[in-house]
Amino acid sequence: MSHGRDTSPKPYGTVACFATPEELIEATQAARNAGYKEMDAYTPVPVHGLTDVMGFKDNRLHYGALAGGTAGFAVGVILECFTSGVFTGTLQPWAYAHNVGGKPLLSWPMFIPVTFECIILLTAFSVVGGLFALSGMPKPHHPVFNAEQFFRASQDRYLLCIEAKDPRYAKDQVQRLMEEYGAESVEHGMTSEGY
Repeated sequence: MSHGRDTSPKPYGTVACFATPEELIEATQAARNAGYKEMDAYTPVPVHGLTDVMGFKDNRLHYGALAGGTAGFAVGVILECFTSGVFTGTLQPWAYAHNVGGKPLLSWPMFIPVTFECIILLTAFSVVGGLFALSGMPKPHHPVFNAEQFFRASQDRYLLCIEAKDPRYAKDQVQRLMEEYGAESVEHGMTSEGY
């Protein structure tokens, strides 16, 4: 039963397998020069310069971290003000402000440790939450896992996937381009998962 979803197989993309990171970077640059923008690479080790060649510029996680840090600062200061009895009267009628050692009620040096910890805590939560949200996790199965050579991406091969959602995608042209740049194998992946 499909529950209203179209689960017929659709092309996901073309996966090419390369032996060296240099071949992968050359093929990625060629694909980029040919106008392909929807692509992803899978490598056993980090490849320096690959994200630059792919044109990957996603800075949304930085803004989430900034928002989490700012919220942590606000929460820390409000927490310290509230618990030290600065808010007396209508906001906290049960508060009894203690004058301890002649220090002022709103003493910012004593607020620093708690505020710092709140900043770290909420920044960490926002970064981890943003990471999960932006990467679409949890995703226990991805269509690129169906590629025969994908298991070698964690061992000794470098894979490049040109996705079918790219407006210029034509599987025969992509296959010729990847073979021209030294691909050991080229596969066309299918999906019925709705990716």
